[in-house]
Amino acid sequence: MKFIAKNAKKEGANRILMKNFVHLHACNPSSGTIMDKVSKTNAARLLDRAKIAYELIPYEVDPDNLAAEHVAEELGEDIRCVFKTLVLHGDKAGYFVCVIPGNMEVDLKKAAKVAGAKKAEMIPMKELLPLTGYIRGGCSPLGMKKPFPTFFHSTAMDFPFIYVSAGQRGLQLKVSPSELIDYCKGKVADVAVDK
Repeated sequence: MKFIAKNAKKEGANRILMKNFVHLHACNPSSGTIMDKVSKTNAARLLDRAKIAYELIPYEVDPDNLAAEHVAEELGEDIRCVFKTLVLHGDKAGYFVCVIPGNMEVDLKKAAKVAGAKKAEMIPMKELLPLTGYIRGGCSPLGMKKPFPTFFHSTAMDFPFIYVSAGQRGLQLKVSPSELIDYCKGKVADVAVDK
């Protein structure tokens, strides 16, 4: 009897684990290979609960090159629609998030102004994980430990979809910018400049 109960528990756990996988038939344009199983992240589950359509797109991670340019190249996408999530601290505003195109850098003066601060700076890398729950190269605007004011660069609205981190290295969310911004209770602002 104990054996049956243990097996039933194990099978139930396996069903739960299988629910956490999504079956994708995403073709990696650079290699032509099909990527089958991709583990869902908390960010993806949040979009599921909100009934927001998205795609989970895997890509090959280069630990020595976590730049958005590398991600865009791996995805075979225009760098302007691959967005990076940056966490800043303003002198009066506290912590806030800027989501900007991969080919741009955050404009600290503009970012501070939209956040209601006189000045702002990027947080030190060592603070990213304890503050957000994410690591460099895998920081998503969704599902941080705590919600922060979030500002999406205005060019996000130029595209029918954008890419943002799904919350782990090697996985991107392809999602409608307007739905993502609404879900994050974000604002659209001019917070970046060309590199």
